[in-house]
Amino acid sequence: MYNDLTLRDGSHAIAHQLTEEMIIEHCKFCEDAGIDTLEIGHGNGLGASSILIGESLLSDVVMIKIAKKYLKKTKLSVHIIPGLATISRDIDSAIELGVDIFRIASHCTEASLTKTHIEYLRSKNKTVYGVLMMSASCSIDILYEEASKMKSYGAMAIIIMDSSGSYLPKDVTERINTLKNLDIPIGFHGHNNLYLAVANSLAAIESGAKIIDVTVRGFGAGPGNTPLEIMIFLHEDKLIDKNKVLEYCDNFKMQTPLCKPINILTSKYKLFGGFEKHILKACEKYNISYITLIEEISKHSLTAGQEDFIYVIAETLK
Repeated sequence: MYNDLTLRDGSHAIAHQLTEEMIIEHCKFCEDAGIDTLEIGHGNGLGASSILIGESLLSDVVMIKIAKKYLKKTKLSVHIIPGLATISRDIDSAIELGVDIFRIASHCTEASLTKTHIEYLRSKNKTVYGVLMMSASCSIDILYEEASKMKSYGAMAIIIMDSSGSYLPKDVTERINTLKNLDIPIGFHGHNNLYLAVANSLAAIESGAKIIDVTVRGFGAGPGNTPLEIMIFLHEDKLIDKNKVLEYCDNFKMQTPLCKPINILTSKYKLFGGFEKHILKACEKYNISYITLIEEISKHSLTAGQEDFIYVIAETLK
């Protein structure tokens, strides 16, 4: 099953400025092409819009309402990081608006932070997945232990994110083979820092992964994600209309992400790909090298949602 994150991970690529027109056009495409699931929202998920992380052009509620108006067969998914999203302000609203799948995410060593959110959603009989971000930055044993916690809270599937684009195919194979022992569906989310997102996604599928995150033309944070249009030709999903995907890709207005030297460096130091714009902005503000800044950031174990610390570190270096 392919989960299209063009309207969520792709939000990073345009500083979270998704417009109503973009959402409508993409929802119509997903319905027409037979895409199973579409994810929408700020790049860092529900409740993440802020001056420090980046303000969305449209609120979470508005984006979900627009999507639900045009989605009939395609399921709607949202990304949730506890600490950014709250149950009363964000999750209850999403439930009321008819969101189908809730993906509760934490750093790969902090699954315990998802307990309250996962258990709450299961008590509401909602489909909820556990998501382990930055999964390349811990050992396989720890990854399995943290995934097990999410399962014990009620997660119905586990997605591992290669948020830094650091994996090689053999790394993905080892992790998926281990996580399969949980006896719930396992998914993979790739980034293209080393141009291995497709190879890693194929390795995940061959190892038994059931959910693969993709975006149209790889549109996503940093150097982008696993491209939908390539995956459906290398590993066919009979429910997806290939020709309609290709036609949409030809007319896709957003610039296709490319791997740049900064993306290779963030991959080496296992940093969240969404940090790229903030790193470059901080370097310009404080007139320092991004190489120096990235090396220093790598010593602080920052995770998504901690973008403000990039500027603190840059100022200290200056």
